[in-house]
Amino acid sequence: MNIKTNNEEKCDYALLGLSHVEDPEIGLNIVDLGLIYELYFDDADNKIICFMTLTTQFCPMGEAITTDTRDSLTKSFPGWEIILHLVFEPAWNFSMISPEGREFLGR
Repeated sequence: MNIKTNNEEKCDYALLGLSHVEDPEIGLNIVDLGLIYELYFDDADNKIICFMTLTTQFCPMGEAITTDTRDSLTKSFPGWEIILHLVFEPAWNFSMISPEGREFLGR
């Protein structure tokens, strides 16, 4: 996983919480699935900017996944504003799945 960040420690903590957010259709968490692209932390204004994607632009569970992502970040960082950007460049592909995720999926 190559998640861009400006704060490794906070990113690791955020990813720990996000590892409990699953894509309900696949059953794999969004971190191992490779859906989180970037996490930036603005300590001065208590903001987290998250760039993430979905497996397809037309994912029927997209709203649930983004809501759960926002809820997880809010739980991990209470009082912080969460700014979530859903992006499709680069397009998600199977190579973005972590080795643990591939093992989970039997690939």
